[in-house]
Amino acid sequence: MRIRQPIISVLGHVDSGKTTLLDRIRGSSIAKEEAGGITQHIGASEIPIENIKRICGDLIKKIGVEIKIPGLLFIDTPGHEAFTTLRKRGGSIADIAVLVVDINEGFQPQTDESLTFLKEFKTPFVIAATKIDRILGWHSEENACFIKNYSGQQERAQDELEEKLYKLVGQLSERGFKSERYDRVSDFSKEICIVPVSGITGEGVPDLLMILTGLAQKYLEKNLEIQSDMGKGTILEVRGFSFFFQAEDGIRDDGAMRKGDSLIIGGKEIVITKIKALLKPEPLKEMRVERTFKSVDEVSAAAGIKIAAPNLDYVIAGSPVRSAGDEENIQRAIKDIEAEIEEVEIETDKEGIIIKADTLGSLEGLIKALKDLKLPIRKAKVGNVVKSDVTESSAMKKPVIFAFHVDVLPDAEELAKNSNVKIFKSNVIYKLIEDYQRWEDELKKNKEKMLLESVTHPGRVRVLPGYIFRQSKPAIFGVEVLEGSVKPGYKLKKGEKIIGEIKELQHEGKNVDIGRIGDKLAVSMEGIVVGRHLNEGDILETVLEKKDIEILDKLRSKLPEDEKILLDKIKKEHDFK
Repeated sequence: MRIRQPIISVLGHVDSGKTTLLDRIRGSSIAKEEAGGITQHIGASEIPIENIKRICGDLIKKIGVEIKIPGLLFIDTPGHEAFTTLRKRGGSIADIAVLVVDINEGFQPQTDESLTFLKEFKTPFVIAATKIDRILGWHSEENACFIKNYSGQQERAQDELEEKLYKLVGQLSERGFKSERYDRVSDFSKEICIVPVSGITGEGVPDLLMILTGLAQKYLEKNLEIQSDMGKGTILEVRGFSFFFQAEDGIRDDGAMRKGDSLIIGGKEIVITKIKALLKPEPLKEMRVERTFKSVDEVSAAAGIKIAAPNLDYVIAGSPVRSAGDEENIQRAIKDIEAEIEEVEIETDKEGIIIKADTLGSLEGLIKALKDLKLPIRKAKVGNVVKSDVTESSAMKKPVIFAFHVDVLPDAEELAKNSNVKIFKSNVIYKLIEDYQRWEDELKKNKEKMLLESVTHPGRVRVLPGYIFRQSKPAIFGVEVLEGSVKPGYKLKKGEKIIGEIKELQHEGKNVDIGRIGDKLAVSMEGIVVGRHLNEGDILETVLEKKDIEILDKLRSKLPEDEKILLDKIKKEHDFK
């Protein structure tokens, strides 16, 4: 009976160190190449057992069982919250998961979200407590076994690590899991292993690989037996290519897949096509960013591969895949997929924004993020932003286009400028969202500012004795602002009687746009006579209409404190409701 390599899904919160940890294992530099330092797509890396034995050294002997697995296949999943669907897909096909937690931060939102998926799929997992090199006073040693290095640390550094470790143990306990540092675990079937590691220095990496290898060999050997000769897997990403056929990223998790086999893919409609080529990265290379692949005639489970085949236009990431060599197995594969299929649909609205991305997986991530913002989506497609996208967007109430990891063609960019269509472009989804939110906040602030400027604000002034500069045509007199604010154009009343409208305000001989509490100003008003309509010492109040009160109440948080107090007084005195 053949044994396949187990699939290890790496999950966790954004910036918890997942890709850096895999880089250390692979000896590569994928994390540095990621836009914004955050993984934007699922990737797969194959670690042969020979490499694992070399990294682990004598540690591997502690497993106490014969190692039969050919290696480990790691899937690196995006950690940002937008990638719920991608992380869910990664978790669903994993034999074991590594939940990466920054030991200095503990559980964070996407850590809990990842844990939810692991519970849902009943996936066994270990905790990689990363960034131990940042612990105060910690002395790092490249690629050292954690236990050996820990014993040589100063007591203060040991104490700090233990404190952070047991905070993590407590957080896991709150979530219903019993856990312990891996070397203190008494029953691996009942306790979650916590392995302290550093992706930067490599400390603890031998321990982590040893634990994963041991758990896979000891507890999952039956599950790793290849039961079928039929190729079986899951589509992780779909990428359009400009060749005759299209290439498709996938994970082979059972059986074998051969060049020339029929490829059966689930989705809204089942697609049946022919495998034109199987492309596999070299061991220790990352499928997501690797530029060169080896063409092979056959791939056995489990492996990360690119499949080249025609008629993949409507294939959806997350779809189940089967390969079969004869008609009988094709029919069996169709029935198998029909029983398993879970459609992934991109729903769009008549009114909304347009999003363009490089892959369907990216579209899914963007759609989730935008739905969290309650943004309707007019169109969501793979490809560059073209002129027709801008024309379509310009007819929307909110003419906005999101461009993730794609180009905006020059004629589309020019039309967008002339059509007031706002295009947000980035290779990092969280930056797209942040840029959009900043733009939205700015629009909101400007709208609120304009609305506040369109209404009369509450204000009370006292006519200053001895400061009557002119009695009429226009009347000019001095006032002190007691509460709130006054502006040219505001009407003033004495009691319930409106006396007139402020023509101008002056402070120290210069015209001003506003007078605030404590200011002493000269006021000019047409159509009134001082001594008849008002007198020295009178209290005058701005005239507020019902609509003014409603808008001011709605934007209450934007008002100065004294205006809020005066507004409440006026509402109470005049029974505004």
